[in-house]
Amino acid sequence: MSVSVEPTNVEPKQGSPAEALRPHAEEAFAGELAALAAQDDRPRPARWKLSPWAVATYLLGGTLPDGTVITPKYVGPRRLVEVAVTTLATDRALLLLGVPGTAKTWVSEHLAAAVSGDSTLLVQGTAGTPEEAIRYGWNYAQLLANGPSRDALVPSPVMRAMAEGMTARVEELTRIPADVQDSLITILSEKTLPIPELGQEVQAVRGFNVIATANDRDRGVNELSSALRRRFNTVVLPLPESVEAEVAIVSRRVDQIGRSLDLPAAPDGIAEIRRVVTVFRELRDGMTSDGRTKLKSPSGTLSTAEAISVVTNGLALAAHFGDGVLRAGDVAAGILGAVVRDPAADRVIWQEYLEAVVRERDGWKDFYRACREVSA
Repeated sequence: MSVSVEPTNVEPKQGSPAEALRPHAEEAFAGELAALAAQDDRPRPARWKLSPWAVATYLLGGTLPDGTVITPKYVGPRRLVEVAVTTLATDRALLLLGVPGTAKTWVSEHLAAAVSGDSTLLVQGTAGTPEEAIRYGWNYAQLLANGPSRDALVPSPVMRAMAEGMTARVEELTRIPADVQDSLITILSEKTLPIPELGQEVQAVRGFNVIATANDRDRGVNELSSALRRRFNTVVLPLPESVEAEVAIVSRRVDQIGRSLDLPAAPDGIAEIRRVVTVFRELRDGMTSDGRTKLKSPSGTLSTAEAISVVTNGLALAAHFGDGVLRAGDVAAGILGAVVRDPAADRVIWQEYLEAVVRERDGWKDFYRACREVSA
């Protein structure tokens, strides 16, 4: 016997999406999604808001026939995005794998927004994530008063996605305990979720799928069983290939975040953004950009996401405590905090980099002085 799951009542959102500190993707880019939907004449899978072509265009950016500009949400190989979108149009779930800061969560959110128009059916994976977060829970007051019943059942985001033909998201899958991970196996293979307490089941309707993300540095934490891994198509998201690509990503995201925080645009910020990205890439790669000097890499990831955070914080410093121009002194402390995670080993690596590379680099004297000042 199958059972339908009615959407749970939620409190009305306070304020408009424009007032939210970080609107959901489907709210922040509602205009672009609507423009794509209006001009999208290609076949759409069941319950998809857009065709696979339009979903890929939404992520990668482009210009529509009517002149509407779709901003890129992800800068990377087009083929990877096409494979990810195509996977969601099949009966296979999608696993986005990569090191920290490769935009796995960002891509997951925007895929769900473009496919289902709702990116909020989310399970956040942690070491304490219970099985109920993936399957279902109970309203214990109802359960104690009346026993197991449909009214007492609390559907998980995954259960709701199954019943409504939507896309569910599972973040940091490998941080979830292995026995809880495996509760996905029946859902992904049989497309059903048994409710033995009621003698019922929820059957997934067409349009349902799951996007999971995992950090490949978490191998050995809670590795996926071979049975679960077989239920996913894995797409590995790489780090940006070049300095230019990474600078473009950081610049775009800092501009978006800055507007949401009412920070003024930094007129000459691109020079400091390039400097932050260069430092992160060199320390991450263990080699200077010219290939002449080998470097020790610190314990931190020094990801693109961390570069965005460093520049955003520097922009706030420049706006509130400076002249509004992003300078070396505004980003120096943020870089130090990102690089020196281990106070002993990382500090030595940072000092060696400052003296051997930064000090000798033309045009970087102001950056060297600012970093020496905050490192003292």
